[in-house]
Amino acid sequence: MHLVCPHCAATNRVAADKLDAGPKCGKCATPLLAAEAFALSDRALPHYLANTELPVLIDFWAAWCGPCQMMAPQFAAAAAQAPEIRFVKVDSDAAPVASAQFGIRSIPTLLLWHQGREIARQSGVMQASQLLAWARQALAKAG
Repeated sequence: MHLVCPHCAATNRVAADKLDAGPKCGKCATPLLAAEAFALSDRALPHYLANTELPVLIDFWAAWCGPCQMMAPQFAAAAAQAPEIRFVKVDSDAAPVASAQFGIRSIPTLLLWHQGREIARQSGVMQASQLLAWARQALAKAG
């Protein structure tokens, strides 16, 4: 399985049966599956999506957005509960190319990406439990 390091962007190969063993990046030694959300830029997002085989949940947000600020701790709580999903935050003001590429019209907007494509999209604030239920249901439906 391929996983991109959220710190240095190196693509790492990890055996599927070793995912629970806390794999680290071969280049920078950063944990590859830390149970926390991390930020990606316009430049880093396409590489990350193209080379990470686990599901990726992207939160498009902005610092000035009140609902985004309400969503942030829920997104972080969900990330802590689901290490099998990579949780990415994209600041829509700092990443206008990604926001345009994905057709982000309102924030917060969540995109669930798996196997090279978007499989679900949701706008608005959700509690961590709702967010996880939504993501897991979409992943189950996508097969």
